[in-house]
Amino acid sequence: MSIDPSCSLRITEIFYSIQGESRTMGLPTVFVRLTGCPLRCQYCDTAYAFTGGEVRSLEDIIAQVASYSPRYICVTGGEPLAQPNCIPLLAALCDAGYQVSLETSGALDVSAVDTRVSRVVDLKTPGSAEMSRNLYANIAILGRQDQVKFVLCSREDYDWARFKLDEYALSERVGEVLFSPSHGQLSPRQLADWIVEDNLPVRFQMQLHKYLWNDEPGH
Repeated sequence: MSIDPSCSLRITEIFYSIQGESRTMGLPTVFVRLTGCPLRCQYCDTAYAFTGGEVRSLEDIIAQVASYSPRYICVTGGEPLAQPNCIPLLAALCDAGYQVSLETSGALDVSAVDTRVSRVVDLKTPGSAEMSRNLYANIAILGRQDQVKFVLCSREDYDWARFKLDEYALSERVGEVLFSPSHGQLSPRQLADWIVEDNLPVRFQMQLHKYLWNDEPGH
């Protein structure tokens, strides 16, 4: 694996924890959180990653990731794709033999992401206050290794997401469609009941890390 010594990224944090959501929920995972995001979702729980951070070389980032001897890596933010060098970072992590996922808002083009990466694309609902930022052209690019996530704040959001599920045949296109209640805004039990009642081909999920560590940074 050849790493460009001039390649760098602004990093908020790198830490080893338990994946709290998506297909690999519950698995020990290294998180690489990039700094910066062009969106301002009303329920955002990582606003501390909007600014600041530390500029680090790609070589240094890969070395810290390797120090944990992990199997799974999640590149997240902020919005990681807002930094162009996220693309070589993802490729380098794949080259190192890790199983890599990317958490992205769905507002930026995912076509340049290495095909070995599981792209977890968040379609923003009406309740997010950023629905207008959805880049629907991304959907045609996605495949079975990828995931689409909806964070739901209300019944309106649920009905909207159910429509998008059908409109884009998402359960047939991607490996996982994830319905998640916005923490403190929609009852997890209510969402689970709706999914069962409508027999939706989706995976209900809750953010496990919120229940384990109450959103403390570094977890």
